[in-house]
Amino acid sequence: MNLETFKASLTDEAPPEGLPGAVQALWQVAGGKWDPAHKLAQEQDDAAGAWVHAHLHRVEGDLSNAAYWYRRAGKPECAASLDEEWDEIALALL
Repeated sequence: MNLETFKASLTDEAPPEGLPGAVQALWQVAGGKWDPAHKLAQEQDDAAGAWVHAHLHRVEGDLSNAAYWYRRAGKPECAASLDEEWDEIALALL
């Protein structure tokens, strides 16, 4: 799946089948479903999940918690817009 196809799926009722948990979390948060996205991110025990987790805390406005998750992901704190970061993460994880 590429970024364009993934974005087109955002209007569907459920994420496409077979997506990794971190990508499912991105799908959920794009639809304004922060809590389900956060639950999915918490279930991931890898750098991808930590990166998405950091993004979610940026969305929430909890920058100190986001900083912790960026460190766990091995990524620098993001200065881009939330939409730009979402695209960057989705492109990297798809």
